[in-house]
Amino acid sequence: MEWTIGAGLAAGLLIATVTAPVGVSGAVFLLPVQLSLLGVPSPAVTPTNLLFNVVAGPGALWRYHGDGALRGELALRLVRWSLPGVIIGAVIRVHALPGPDVFRLLVAALLLPLGSWLCLRTLRGNQAEPRPGTEAEPSPSTLAALALIVGVVGGIYGIGGGSLLGPVLAARGMPLSRVAPATLAATFTTSVAGAATYAVLALTNSGPVAPDWWLGLACGLGGLTGGYLGARLQPRMPETALRLLLGALAAALGAVYVIQSAS
Repeated sequence: MEWTIGAGLAAGLLIATVTAPVGVSGAVFLLPVQLSLLGVPSPAVTPTNLLFNVVAGPGALWRYHGDGALRGELALRLVRWSLPGVIIGAVIRVHALPGPDVFRLLVAALLLPLGSWLCLRTLRGNQAEPRPGTEAEPSPSTLAALALIVGVVGGIYGIGGGSLLGPVLAARGMPLSRVAPATLAATFTTSVAGAATYAVLALTNSGPVAPDWWLGLACGLGGLTGGYLGARLQPRMPETALRLLLGALAAALGAVYVIQSAS
């Protein structure tokens, strides 16, 4: 028990420090750690990850709010459409989709090529930093559909959605100084709703539906500190470095899931 709590605290701290600058809570990278190393059963791993997001999220958001990076409509639009999606996803996860294999293949098929392309495009110098007011933001309908789909996926697998929204929006040319705070705000809000949904579902379903409270809190406390540190680092990092980091994280996660699915 003691070693899993310590391992969860350290994992949350390290992962959130690296991922917060690019708008990813880190839950998507924490998922394989909980499944393979810490032995959290399925589907309890999903609400445990959501609990991590709930506890860890305020660290980065507090820092971004202090810097004025949460202003604007992007965060509100993402939150508005991802909230119903995460509730739908939680219901699907408990009643219809208990296994992680299909999820791993789908995430790998999306993130591996997208992350690789983002890195190559950045290294070639074709992605100039957009001027203020010229970002290629998706249309309201496209953004709504994207946020809803990501909300459903986040509800099913407890990943928050920033790991999916961030690369997609960055690939459209939007600066990560604007994308990161918005995706983290959506991740935090949907995680609160998702964790509450799982708590209700646990009352009427047998099996490991409720989160591992102690481990989720430990990971979250590590992520709370790591998220603040990562958000503090972001303004000091150039856009090129942020894009390379996001692309590398996305591609690495896709590769890990390919290997896990193959084995």
